[in-house]
Amino acid sequence: MKSFLRNISEIQSFLMLWFTQMISGLGSAMTGYALVIWSYTQQGSALATALLMVCSYAPYVICSIFAGALSDRWDKKKTMLGCDAMAALCTVGVLVLLKTGLLRIWHLYLVNAVSGLMNTVQQPASEVATTMLLPPKFYQKVGGLRYFSSSLQSILTPILATAVMGFRGLDAVITIDLGSFAIAFTVLLFFIPIPRMETEGKKENVLKSAAEGIRWLRDHAGIFHLILFLAAINLVASMYNAAFPAMMLSKPEAGAQTMGIVSGVIGATTLFGSILASFLEAPKSRVRAIWGCLMLSMCTENFFLAFGNNVTIWCFGAFLGWIGIPWMNANQDAINRLNIPVEMQGRVFAARNSFQFFTIPVGYFLGGLLVDQVFEPFLASRSGDSLFVRCFGSGKGSGAACLFAVLWLMGIGVCLLFRGDRQIWKLEE
Repeated sequence: MKSFLRNISEIQSFLMLWFTQMISGLGSAMTGYALVIWSYTQQGSALATALLMVCSYAPYVICSIFAGALSDRWDKKKTMLGCDAMAALCTVGVLVLLKTGLLRIWHLYLVNAVSGLMNTVQQPASEVATTMLLPPKFYQKVGGLRYFSSSLQSILTPILATAVMGFRGLDAVITIDLGSFAIAFTVLLFFIPIPRMETEGKKENVLKSAAEGIRWLRDHAGIFHLILFLAAINLVASMYNAAFPAMMLSKPEAGAQTMGIVSGVIGATTLFGSILASFLEAPKSRVRAIWGCLMLSMCTENFFLAFGNNVTIWCFGAFLGWIGIPWMNANQDAINRLNIPVEMQGRVFAARNSFQFFTIPVGYFLGGLLVDQVFEPFLASRSGDSLFVRCFGSGKGSGAACLFAVLWLMGIGVCLLFRGDRQIWKLEE
């Protein structure tokens, strides 16, 4: 007990930051979930809905490499507060447009782009702040704890967003989001001291600083190749995310409630996995742990989404697909924090974000485009006794199911391709 209390005391500031940011993240996730339902209801298009995430991630990918350099120079606490405040103002704008009956989907594209830009600067500052608030012995356990919050959000988001939206409307969901922001903002402002770094306040050329982050990755091929592996996984995952609501909200045997159930199972599974990740000892091979978890995920969930036809099968696939992801993330986080010098982390994390996440907006766009323009028309043109109709069904949503079969094969191929990458395995040394 004394050891437990001592550990809590050592990471008290981090725990306050983690908990309040989790509350704020839940509010933001509820708004995002509700807006996906609203936009698909308005447009009936997988591409139009996927463009919401494209607009969020495009600024993030394009500007990340420069934002990290700025993050290393700026005060971490002020950076986080300023970015959160600007994102909250965007949410207020959505609420005003909604209440006046003027909200259109292009407004959401613009708001998501601004919010994504703010997240571009806030995220590397938050990463470095976490490193500065934690002793190294907690890196792996905190990696699992941070994913615990993400898992809890995944569980509660569809339940709370659907319930609040059903009883009180979209404006109530947005109001809750703003309230959760106020809590997190106040705690960070008054109760969490974040140490300053020597690099803060230095007037260094932004391009030069960004180049240093890229140069560090170039000189450390193992980390860089691991990033490329995860970028390929993100391409598959973002195409999955684009197709998921299109199938769930369209198939006769699915619907918004089924989508909420499967999303809730994903959240519960990652919650359980994150608890395990927080208590498990470091593996003998972190690289093998990362690869094994991703291979399990790629081999299972997309297969069951493609060929399943009821919520039980889809939930079983969700469990297999997500149970290992928190353990994978905890080990990836530990590898990064143990290998990248703290004074370089803002720049390197920002460069990492550009390389690792550039495939996400591409994947969302491709996923939505392929569902609307390729797979849905293709399935619609098949006769009732066609092999494709027997495998994936007929009517709207069957094309998205067919895309999941393609993603299943793509995911396995990516894992097998990077299994033989010697640079990644050198990280074991």
